[in-house]
Amino acid sequence: MTQQPTPIPELARRAKSASRVLATASTTLKDDALLAAAELLEARTADVLAANALDVAAAQAAGTAAGLVDRLRLDESRIAGMAGGLRQVATLPDPVGEVLDGWVRPNGLRISRVRVPLGVVAIIYESRPNVTSDAAALCLKSGNAAFLRGSSTAIHSNTAIATVLREAVAKAGLPQDSIVLVDDTSRAAATEFMQQRGLVDCLIPRGGASLIASILEH
Repeated sequence: MTQQPTPIPELARRAKSASRVLATASTTLKDDALLAAAELLEARTADVLAANALDVAAAQAAGTAAGLVDRLRLDESRIAGMAGGLRQVATLPDPVGEVLDGWVRPNGLRISRVRVPLGVVAIIYESRPNVTSDAAALCLKSGNAAFLRGSSTAIHSNTAIATVLREAVAKAGLPQDSIVLVDDTSRAAATEFMQQRGLVDCLIPRGGASLIASILEH
């Protein structure tokens, strides 16, 4: 029996719940989660490559252009690069709590402008599976939950990568739903993903003109 995709609103609610914990997570905890994710991703290279092979085979069978297949394809060096990206983000300064500006009112009241997390950052992107790791890392470091929707052509790869990342952040002590990947690859699900107002605080498209046009429409 084919497993039914998880409803989009349920996934969005999970991300929203996790975002409340992430908003107050310490820099050390977030960095530990990113480093744990890098280590686990390298340890599970074979699993990710096996999943990616399914996507590549399906794309080739569908007559996908060689250039697009190459963007989809992962190898050991590309996975090592993804792990390196996770480690690099861990070394970046934590933006949360950074004071951008401050002034004193005539009555003595001190006012500061301070960076805070957005909450749930939804990202919709096309075929490159490394975006799953890159986007999750940047969201996590900035104290935001990553709500991700990749392309149908990379669903096996994205699922394998997200599974590794979710396991790692949970082992580090953060909510597993700090990273949520949509498992419904239908066009209707993509539209519904864009419309989770009240649960999603920021929506980012990463792709070509047609994807951006769809975001503007919906």
